[in-house]
Amino acid sequence: MKKIRKPKLWEALIPIIALIISLSVGIIVYDATPHIPLVIASCIAAIMALSIGFSWDELERGFIDAIQMSMQSIIILMIIGMVIGSWILSGTVPTMIYYGLRILSPSIFLLATCIISSIVALATGSSWTTVGTVGIALLGVGVGLNIPAPLIAGAIISGAYFGDKMSPLSDTTNLAPAMAGTTLFEHIRHMFYTTVPSLVITLIIYGLLGLKYSGQALDTSQINSIIGGIENSFVISPILLLPPLIVIILVVKKVPAIPGLIIGIFAAGIIAITIQHVTFGELLSTLNQGYVGESGVKVVDDLINRGGMQSMMSTVSLIICAMIFGGILEKAKFLEVISEKMLKFAVSTGSLVFLTIISCIVVNILAAEQYLSIVITGRMYKNEYKSRGLSAKNLSRALEDSGTLTSVLIPWNTCGAFISTTLGVPTLAYLPFCFLNLLNPIISIVYGYTGFSIESINSSESLEVNLESFNLANNQINK
Repeated sequence: MKKIRKPKLWEALIPIIALIISLSVGIIVYDATPHIPLVIASCIAAIMALSIGFSWDELERGFIDAIQMSMQSIIILMIIGMVIGSWILSGTVPTMIYYGLRILSPSIFLLATCIISSIVALATGSSWTTVGTVGIALLGVGVGLNIPAPLIAGAIISGAYFGDKMSPLSDTTNLAPAMAGTTLFEHIRHMFYTTVPSLVITLIIYGLLGLKYSGQALDTSQINSIIGGIENSFVISPILLLPPLIVIILVVKKVPAIPGLIIGIFAAGIIAITIQHVTFGELLSTLNQGYVGESGVKVVDDLINRGGMQSMMSTVSLIICAMIFGGILEKAKFLEVISEKMLKFAVSTGSLVFLTIISCIVVNILAAEQYLSIVITGRMYKNEYKSRGLSAKNLSRALEDSGTLTSVLIPWNTCGAFISTTLGVPTLAYLPFCFLNLLNPIISIVYGYTGFSIESINSSESLEVNLESFNLANNQINK
């Protein structure tokens, strides 16, 4: 048996260079999806890993473990497809659009969108759930008010990721402190220093941008056309808002996300049959293939003809391809070798925080998965923070300020792929308007260099906390 050796730096860089080249050629030159470029890069990464002594069985176990780590995301993704389809068929999403068009005005819309998304994500602990449900409805309202879709998507995403990041129900909010070695509520309290100022600045920006649309005349004919198209296709009633209300209540009561969402689907299905008078066969078809209808209004059809489990299959396959590549990189210790070289430049606390944030962004780009970004970077730098006498919650905050928030800004990342697919807005189109996601890492870096809110190790960070964190990390990874 060939002896496994640690990769050299140039060997670790080859798979990364291969990924950059394959993605650039595939997406920019041939306008292809990221799937096959990721497969090509995975093959090259596997060849490099085999050349330093790894067996194929070891590599296979590595990327299968990585795929298993993302299975919860994959399952939620498929369920969200069914949620979208059922909530449209039941009239829930059309009802939200209908009332929104009648209540919201352009001047407050962006501000209200960000706040609404924040509240829902805080309650559910899921940015994906928020975007896939309330986000779809808000996008429809905003389009009816003549606000650009990428700007609306930015407000939805900023709010959704604030709520996800600060919610104790969120998987990444539990995973980050577990990898860093601190506790959940210490982690959340420490994030207030960076995340709340980011949200305040973001809301101010959306408020100012909203003023731009307050002075223009509304295209009431288009709004009336959308309202008419919805009225012609659906029964509209406040009772149709029950499915999202039920889901929010269940998650607040700490019912796990997957059964909570399924109950939301059942509620929407009952409403669809009893109020919208669809058949059970139509419900089954919509859950699988998505809603298909003709309202006679193109804007309405573009908004509501979506959803279904099958609509998410391309994103599911992208996640699997990304996890294969990321799993090989982690198993063969390619990223670990690169990080060791990078640590030589972390001469101060500020540069260490900067390096942590940059590493998370790089892993999000290369491994295309926020979980890997948090897990790999957390493993890389945990001992370094400890050796410098820095509290573990500094690391956990940096992991979320960058790993969680930047994942949605990368087109081939699982989060970027999901959000762009769900909202129908390209990742690079909404990226400039995700102000919270762009500001939060910058503020975190500034705090690192100034020392503001950077805390040292104290007696409360005991062995018991570390053991609890390891157990929690294993539970999150096993999911």
